[in-house]
Formats: sequence, C-alpha cells, structure tokens
Amino acid sequence: MIRYGPAGIPLSCKGRTLKDGIEDVHNLALTALEIQMVRPKTFFRAPDEDEEVGMTIRELGGESGFVIGIDKGEDDIVYDPDEIINEEDNLLEMGSGIAYCFNDLYALGNMARRHDVSLSLHTPYYMDLGGPLYDESYEPPEEDDEYAEMPPETLSMQCFNTIRNGGVILNALGGSVVVTNLGPYDPKRDREETESNIMGNVRELVKWWKSMKLKPRLGVEVTGQQDVWGSLDQVLDLCDTFKGTVVPVLNFAQYQSRTKGSLVTSTDFSDLIGQFVPYSKDGVYSSFSNVEFDADGNERWLTPLKKGDLKFERLAECLADMMPEITLISSSPLLEHDAVYMRTLTERVLSKKAAKYLKDKKKTDEAERVANGTLAPADPNDED
Repeated sequence: MIRYGPAGIPLSCKGRTLKDGIEDVHNLALTALEIQMVRPKTFFRAPDEDEEVGMTIRELGGESGFVIGIDKGEDDIVYDPDEIINEEDNLLEMGSGIAYCFNDLYALGNMARRHDVSLSLHTPYYMDLGGPLYDESYEPPEEDDEYAEMPPETLSMQCFNTIRNGGVILNALGGSVVVTNLGPYDPKRDREETESNIMGNVRELVKWWKSMKLKPRLGVEVTGQQDVWGSLDQVLDLCDTFKGTVVPVLNFAQYQSRTKGSLVTSTDFSDLIGQFVPYSKDGVYSSFSNVEFDADGNERWLTPLKKGDLKFERLAECLADMMPEITLISSSPLLEHDAVYMRTLTERVLSKKAAKYLKDKKKTDEAERVANGTLAPADPNDED
C-alpha cells in the first residue's frame, strides 16, 4: 500500500488543531499525516493541591495544560500516564502541546485509525545530538540547593528530551514513526568526536525507548547538508547497530541535494528505495518535494513538485513497478496540494500500466487461439 499525506496540518484546513487536520486529510482522500513538533519547550511547575494532587496525567483535563511527565525527585522523569501525582512532585508541562491535554491523544489516535490516517511525528528541524548530554566542567555552588547539584542541560540534552517527549506523545496517539535528524558537525569539535557523541547518545535513547516499551520506531532521516550528520551510509550503519528500534527515513529532496542530483531515472529511485526496504518491515517511510541545491551538494530550499529537476514522474514509474509498502509525506511548500498531486500522478502511471497489460494480454490470447486453430488469423487488409 502507498500512503500519501502532508507534513503538518493542511494549509487549506480552516481549523489548526490536530483533530481538524485529521478530518481534512481524510476528506482529501489522503491516508497519512506527519505532525510537526514545532514548539517543544517544556517547564516544571508544582501541581495544584486541590485539582491535580491524587490524579494521574491521563485524568487531567485541558485546564491543567499539556502535562507529559512527573518529576518525583528520582533519577529521571516518570512518563507513566497512570502514575499518581503527589503534593511534592513537579509536573512537566509542554507550553504548546499537540492537544489540549495528554488524555486527548488517545481519542485523536482512535479517530485517525477510524479515518485510516497513519500518524507520524517530526521533531524540530534543528536538532543536535553531537555534543555531551551534560556539561562535565560544571561545579555546583556551595549553597544548599537541591537543583544546584545537577549540571545545566546542554543543547544536546534538550534535543535528547525533545525526542523522548515526541516518542511518548506519538505512542499515546498510536503512531508509527518519530522522525528526526541528529545534528550538525560543530566546527569546535572533531568530526570523529561528534560522531562518537551521536552514537553514544542514540544508544542511551534506544535504551530508554525500550525501557518505556514505546511502539513507534525512531526514524533517522537522510539530511541535505554536507556539514550535517546523515549521509545514506551513516543512517543505514546506525540502523544496523540498533535494529528493530531505529529505522531509516528516506527524504528524497535531501538525498537529491546531498548527492548533487543523482536521482534522474526510475531505476535510480528503485535502487535507492531497495536499500531501505530491508530495514522497514512495516513499510518505507519517506518525504518528497522538489528542491534547489548548490554546487557543493547543500540544500538551499524546498520547492513545489513542478519546480525543480527532481521529477516525481520517475518515482511514480518506480512505484508502479515495485509496488512497495511506502508512506510518502509531502514536504513541499504546497503541502496537501502536492500530496494529492503525487497520488494522482501515481494513479495515472498505474492506469497506463494496467491498460498496456490488458492490451498485451489480449494480443497473446489471440495469438494462442490462432495457433490452436480456434480463431482465424486477422485479415491484414481489414482496416478494423
């Protein structure tokens, strides 16, 4: 099955909530929606003694905001939605959540399944797991402060937690893939050090992912900048290391940029998709748009399908031949318009292929009947 959908709530959608987006995607006869995690900032606050203490995250309503976890003074945040909130706890709240409250995610996930809309989530586009999670040079002050003992979070730790929060959210929604990139090469660090940090941080992330028994996969996408970690070989090697939890995400525009326009023929596309299939037992996850890139192989900006040298028609021919299990997310500036256009182009190619098959089959059947003597040969002078 081939699924199509936009990267975010459709531009034509009158409402801007996830519920509105799911309904709009369904009405457009699309079957996928990639949620954009654009404002992931979180903060801690004390629970309301009268309204929240004694309840669980699952039971909190919209008046409590989008609470995602509980700090119980232990080594890590408790993300169990059925954990009881105590007076001495601190609540982890997301300032701009995916829904009004965490409990709404379950209903939204059920709604998406009824509408046959597969949900995924993309973390913010700037991520950096190439540094240490904690500042090892930190020296706590002498005053008595329970939080002063903890070193301040680094940028990598903030990104690490954003991915974790995305996993918890999508798990409640019943979604398939949390898509992320892993960050740039810092000119202040050796490339080898950045790569070592990325590997170590992903290892910790996968360990936590498994401990939480999260069902969505962690998707790492091919990137479109030479100074950003994420070549095809790097992504596939990472997936080899963490099989079953980490899957590769095929971003056609970014791959086209990074390889300086290597996708030209339908064979180019099929060879590329073929490298992703072994890692994606539930289907290849991908995104598509056209793209402008510089001579050094760096993405400049994304463009609509009809503007650029990355021809979706060639991919449509490839899909008609391969018929893979694949999700195609439109990351084009035209979002749902180009998602529908991708579906239309693929259906057009499939229709032509089916018509050719039927025509060839008819000729073959007639030739067999002539050979068996059950059909007279066609008269060459017969204009019909």
